[in-house]
Amino acid sequence: MVRHSIDMPKIDMPKRHLEFLVEEPSMEVFLQALLPKLFPATEPIIHLHQGKPALLRRLEQRLRGYANWLPENYRIVVVVDRDCEACRELKRRLEANCRKAGLQSKSAATGGAWQVATVIAVEELEAWYFGDWPAVRAAYPKVPPNIPKRQGYRHPDAIAGGTKQAFERILQSKGYFKTGLRQREIAEAIGPHIDPARNRSPSFRFFHRTILAAGP
Repeated sequence: MVRHSIDMPKIDMPKRHLEFLVEEPSMEVFLQALLPKLFPATEPIIHLHQGKPALLRRLEQRLRGYANWLPENYRIVVVVDRDCEACRELKRRLEANCRKAGLQSKSAATGGAWQVATVIAVEELEAWYFGDWPAVRAAYPKVPPNIPKRQGYRHPDAIAGGTKQAFERILQSKGYFKTGLRQREIAEAIGPHIDPARNRSPSFRFFHRTILAAGP
């Protein structure tokens, strides 16, 4: 007897939808340059806040708003700078906001389904630039190529005295931004050259793994 196979109809699962909550314009611009490389077929939404205090102040309320309607295929990524805060304490605060809002965070899910990921740039976005120095040189070719090999710059997330200040000193020493960093302009210049595969910043690598797990 001949058995005829029955083609089961394919069920198209909805693509993941990504939304980012960020604290400053430079991170917004950076992500606008980076995300199309990672997810060319999607258009993630980036919500800009007027600084870190504003983001943290509104975070629980905003997440509660998401909890009222969030579809299964949505993922929210919260990105803040560590600045001078203790990383564990800041992470605890972010995770507490997720819990109070009734949303499952990636950290709390321990490998299961999640809705929100909290990411800390250690200590600032500039550390992610130090992590991909070829991208910096592509935008500002006069800076020395051997910066990542110099003592004090070998570990992007542990640069003493502030990564923003260190980054400013290097650029100014070569004639860039004599009157001070213009962070949005810098993000626009460096962002398109960022290659996640070569970035040495541990916090960037964590961010990269997180958004790949969140994406379609």
